[in-house]
Amino acid sequence: MARRPPPPALDDAPLAPGLYVVATPIGNLRDITLRALDVLAAADLVLAEDTRVAGKLLSAYGLSAKLERYDEHGAERTRPRALAALAEGKRVALISDAGTPLVSDPGYRIVREAAAEGFPVFPIPGASALLAGLSAAGLPTDRFLFAGFPPPKSAARRSFLEELAPIRATLVFFEGGSRLAASLADMAAVLGAREAVVCRELTKLYETIVRGPLPDLAADPRFTAPKGELVILVGPGHAVEASATDVDTALADALERLRPAEAAAEVARALGLSRREVYQRAMAMRAGR
Repeated sequence: MARRPPPPALDDAPLAPGLYVVATPIGNLRDITLRALDVLAAADLVLAEDTRVAGKLLSAYGLSAKLERYDEHGAERTRPRALAALAEGKRVALISDAGTPLVSDPGYRIVREAAAEGFPVFPIPGASALLAGLSAAGLPTDRFLFAGFPPPKSAARRSFLEELAPIRATLVFFEGGSRLAASLADMAAVLGAREAVVCRELTKLYETIVRGPLPDLAADPRFTAPKGELVILVGPGHAVEASATDVDTALADALERLRPAEAAAEVARALGLSRREVYQRAMAMRAGR
């Protein structure tokens, strides 16, 4: 067995003041980048989704740092202190429990406020469950939509999926193991037999990637109640040409709520049609022709 090379020394170049958005491993600790280690070693303050998780990560690399909790519950309290540190010329790092901050977490608010106040914001790219899932799924990647976590209740989840159904792109969701089976069932009911992929434990020892039509995945006993969080990827649906009746029905509904131009834009976008042609039909319907 080949011997591992020794770890490179940390970069001793001074770290510029500013906010550093640092990606951390989603499972395998060796997926952290060398630049991320440089930043975490030199930061004056590290904002962490969970300071216990962050402490374990830092300890694994022999690092220590001043940690403050920054999650959906503590963000409003911590953000003013972090912005004050930036105003003093400090180096502040933002990390999540796993992956790239701002992807399904409240980090965007501090980035927005830091940028608005003129402080530099530095992206430190690295691991991302979203991109890891896309890279292994085998579904189209030229256009994709990250939809985050679906609503927990079935009725709201189905309405949410119905809004996404017309989008001609690979759809990417995060989901918890306890709701996976219910979410897959609703996806199969709303989105049909689209090709889909479920990714579990990405980069970890028991990494599992299962591909198949949504109804098959919904019926798979492995997904009854798996542990952890998962990535679900659903391929784009096939465009179906709308009939004249479909257009008129959609327009009639839209015209009750919107002006003709706005109604035409909404229907054209939903059905994948020419806005000009739909507008002409809307005006004809208004005139009773």
